[in-house]
Amino acid sequence: MLSNPDMVHSGILPHHPRWARLFENLRYVIIDELHAYRGVFGSHLCNVLRRLRRICRHYGSNPLFLCSSATIANPRELAERLTEQEFEIVNRSGAPRGEKFFVFVNPPVVSQELGIRRSYLAETRRIASEFLKRNLQLIVFAQSRLSTEILTTYLKADFEGIPGAPGRIRGYRGGYLPNRRREIEKGLRDGAVRAVVSTNALELGIDIGALDVSVMAGYPGTIAATWQRAGRAGRRTSRSAAVMVASSAPLDQFVVRNPSYFFDASPERALIDPDNLHILVDHIKCGAFELPFSATEAFGRHDVQEILGVLSEQGFVHQAGEGAPWTWTNESYPADAVSLRSVSSDNFVIVDTTGEARVIGETDFTSGPATLHPRAIYIVEAKLYQVERLDFEGRKAFVREIDCDYYTTAITYTKVTPIDTFAEKGPYPSCASHGEVHVVSRVVGFKKIKFYTNENVGSGELDLPEQQMHTTSYCLTILPEVMRLLPYAPDERRDGIVGLAFALRQVAQLLLMCDGHDIGISIDSGDGEGLASAAASPQKIFVYDNYPGGIGFSAPLYQMHRELLTSTRRLIADCPCENGCPGCVGPVGNTGPMAKAAALCILDVVLEDAATERSTTEVQAF
Repeated sequence: MLSNPDMVHSGILPHHPRWARLFENLRYVIIDELHAYRGVFGSHLCNVLRRLRRICRHYGSNPLFLCSSATIANPRELAERLTEQEFEIVNRSGAPRGEKFFVFVNPPVVSQELGIRRSYLAETRRIASEFLKRNLQLIVFAQSRLSTEILTTYLKADFEGIPGAPGRIRGYRGGYLPNRRREIEKGLRDGAVRAVVSTNALELGIDIGALDVSVMAGYPGTIAATWQRAGRAGRRTSRSAAVMVASSAPLDQFVVRNPSYFFDASPERALIDPDNLHILVDHIKCGAFELPFSATEAFGRHDVQEILGVLSEQGFVHQAGEGAPWTWTNESYPADAVSLRSVSSDNFVIVDTTGEARVIGETDFTSGPATLHPRAIYIVEAKLYQVERLDFEGRKAFVREIDCDYYTTAITYTKVTPIDTFAEKGPYPSCASHGEVHVVSRVVGFKKIKFYTNENVGSGELDLPEQQMHTTSYCLTILPEVMRLLPYAPDERRDGIVGLAFALRQVAQLLLMCDGHDIGISIDSGDGEGLASAAASPQKIFVYDNYPGGIGFSAPLYQMHRELLTSTRRLIADCPCENGCPGCVGPVGNTGPMAKAAALCILDVVLEDAATERSTTEVQAF
């Protein structure tokens, strides 16, 4: 039987009596693309496999697990974490491999003083067009849904003069309806589609045939993901090319300036946290629906009996007496409410009201307010829609077709409040800690950005509901006495903290093998007057897990505290710019001309031996 985790989760395990013959005779479970199951998705899959083993035991079988992986540092560890079984590793590949050209492209600098490079999306468009003119079939990977739609718009415009050409260029991302995605996949296989612009939705697992070229708009964030995307072009012994176009982000600039890091280093390690309470409770509900839980049964490292007791109070399960099994008593179908790719199962449905109302897409709950706020431009394969109304309670966005020459980006405000500290090291001249935090985020406005020129042609304010979550975070605290002794004005100290936070996030993403949206960052000056008076209170930089309950990123970041700061200093110091640029301390406009020097000064103080207090003269010498 061939299936995927979603079907096993929602279609097979809840209806296991219909599959009794399969479970009675099940001897092998084969998991392909093992390296894809990290973060939230991997944490969900571990719980799906726990439920699978429960049902196998019920039917008297004990299957052997076989897994295949590529481009990851810890395949055996990940396999054992996912399946909670012991594994033997076979690490020699016998797959055929053709000649592949791997090219790094760094867009030219257009402003030496500001360190600004030519738009990486414009450079990606130029490179993709060159391949298309030579009738090569290619896939272009973008870093976000918005970038995907912008590049699709550009490429369609470049080739719209050729009869039938626009249909040969397609976009592909999460949120498209299934029939549209299947149509694009078929077009790639039979050659009708010559170029597809995609998010990581086409990174693996879907048969799209043998392409000639893979173009990546920006570094994907990990060595593993980069090789995976490069591998979508060229199958068996055919010649192929992979091109990575670097953006101005520090991570991209580090990789393109240090190619040996990419080609010589081993791929990163995958992390999962299947015992995240938000995820675990959902799967305990699913497990109880499938089979009663005995009074002594375990499910993960948390006390399942305690969790079942809470679910009993909520009316989901019932225990007839002490020692009796817990049985499902609710009318709901729990698997239908659990998405394996997010912590929350809510999503927003997009309804086109231009003519007869019809659904044209969907987006997850977390990114909904930033993508579908009123007056936002929503793009589907170069077709522009404006959001007329966002029904937050009903989880619907109503849009209509519009003809305009700009797109929108949201402005989000985030505040992090510490709740509990699990571990702490310090105390002078800084403090690193790891603990639980409360995160409040709200979309407060938006900007209108013109196509092709990237001019800011307008903005607007928004009043949308706050989104709240409890999660875990790494926190770097710079003590006020250190800030007061820095030889800079208050605004320059502020710029130093902002620049340090920007670089810190990039390095954290590199060390953790995670996507940019997996972690968030926030600065708290603690005085309620903003960072301009940065000398009055401790400056706290939070790098938090961007999922309710945390997913396991902040704890290893705390353990790598010194490595994190050392690598951050190296990234800023090695940047060839003079006063800071998007490649080290952030985009122009977010910081001033002293941001780079101030950030380096703060790091030099912080990296000193914590046991050695520095005199006023020593600190002022910076």
